[in-house]
Amino acid sequence: MGLLTMSDQELTRLDVVQRALDRRLSQRAAATTLGLSYRQMKRLVARFRSQGASGLVSGKRGRSGNHRLPRTFTDQVVALVREHYADFGPTLAREKLQERHGLAIGRETLRLLMREAGLWLPRARC
Repeated sequence: MGLLTMSDQELTRLDVVQRALDRRLSQRAAATTLGLSYRQMKRLVARFRSQGASGLVSGKRGRSGNHRLPRTFTDQVVALVREHYADFGPTLAREKLQERHGLAIGRETLRLLMREAGLWLPRARC
């Protein structure tokens, strides 16, 4: 039996589902407590019955986000900025990457990549 890590919200959900299964709480009241619809609560109880506590853990845990850029692309962008545009701000660097290298990337995304690589330090607010 493996170790299962659960967030506080998932632990609360587990407690409420167990109380609903023990009939100490109706499924409708449990749904209201968790802020779910009655139908979603029924699905949650069914998933708990079939999979146990692991059925209440988010299926998205451990995966990268849907909008995350591929690591190879971000590495290429950071390398180009480091080599050619290290003294540029994110806006100008973005324009040059688009113009000279044909790489399309958002300004804020590039700003974050540059901050992580130590190429951009935001100005201190006065």
